[in-house]
Amino acid sequence: MEAHKQLTIGLFGFGTVGEGLYKILQQTPSLKASIRKVCIKHPGKKREAPAELFTTDRDVLLNDENINVIVEVIDDANAAFEIVSKALKNGKAVVSASKKMIAEHLPEILKLQQETDQPFLCEAAACASIPVIRNLEEYYDNDLLHSIRAIVNGSTNFILTKMFEDKLDFQSALLLAQQLGFAESNPKLDVEGYDAVNKWSILLNHAYGIVEHPDHILFSGIQNIQLSDALVAREKHLDIKLVAQAKKLNNGEVAAYVLPQFVKHDDPLSFVKNEYNGVVIESGFADKQFFYGKGAGSFPTASAVLSDIAALRYHYRYEYKKLYHHRPHVLANDYYLKVYVSFDDWKFIPRDKFEWIEEWHAEAERKYLIGVLHCRHLTGSSWWKENNSSLILTPDPLIDNLDIIKLKKRSLELAGVV
Repeated sequence: MEAHKQLTIGLFGFGTVGEGLYKILQQTPSLKASIRKVCIKHPGKKREAPAELFTTDRDVLLNDENINVIVEVIDDANAAFEIVSKALKNGKAVVSASKKMIAEHLPEILKLQQETDQPFLCEAAACASIPVIRNLEEYYDNDLLHSIRAIVNGSTNFILTKMFEDKLDFQSALLLAQQLGFAESNPKLDVEGYDAVNKWSILLNHAYGIVEHPDHILFSGIQNIQLSDALVAREKHLDIKLVAQAKKLNNGEVAAYVLPQFVKHDDPLSFVKNEYNGVVIESGFADKQFFYGKGAGSFPTASAVLSDIAALRYHYRYEYKKLYHHRPHVLANDYYLKVYVSFDDWKFIPRDKFEWIEEWHAEAERKYLIGVLHCRHLTGSSWWKENNSSLILTPDPLIDNLDIIKLKKRSLELAGVV
């Protein structure tokens, strides 16, 4: 039987996650993994580790033959890609937590893994402490995975929780998130959905074999959600969450998006509060399964990095079964969504684009409607993000093309037209 591999690590980044990993490895000698060198950007900063551990020269780590694993936890996506590329080409296994870098360079990273025959693991890049990538890779077969819904961004979930439970307005909730360290000083990446869609493009690959740039996925954040929307949700006994969803349609294609959504109180995602993440996976015979855990913070993210490091001792690698061993799925662009839109002025709402409008409230200062429209009226335009408009999906928003034809036919029959 092959012995466990001794791992000698070159670590890039010693911020929240990097320092968390350093502390955890000191407490887990049984892992047979040690950090040989850490590459940092700012040498003058005080750190709780011996000074000789640090360097500002990336090549010291990348060219060291004794280092067989590069762990990359920096926030510069371009630099991260250069590091990962060179590490793989130099015959080193790689563990990464950089979701933006992976999402934007997924085709190149997949190609490099094939060319170099080196493993690249990234559990920490999506949902921090929840082992969702490993589960999608190992547990769920291509044909049995019906849908996956998730809260993948802890910062936005924290803000929405505070808007609901403490009735804070958006700006006050965001300020609190920043004070507690759950949101960056520049929170745009979290708040406007960029972080969530980057994670979602990674998970789509492991779930369905879809390799798609995040720019091609329908998404928004929570930047336009109003306190009045939270009050409407409360009246209807619903929560609001930023939900990433992917669902297989009748034609075998996969509808995928990241959008704010009304969530029923018995939905598992309704229980996901504050900085936590949650994932609901629905498969052919196992029905629904729910994963729940911390989605942000030093130790939760470092624990996912640690899990990948531990897996490398057993020569583990992603097989990308859905991509290489099955026929990969295709991202759908022909489906309908049932949406709630709140707004100040009717003139900014393209009412003619809706298949039908089920409900509208025009008497209050803040108006809203609930209706059905084709996804192209969202992907191909930005009216729903502008002029103080707020779009939120209904609890069961996705309507397949075939379903809508049946619904239209039935309404015509009831009207006595057919």
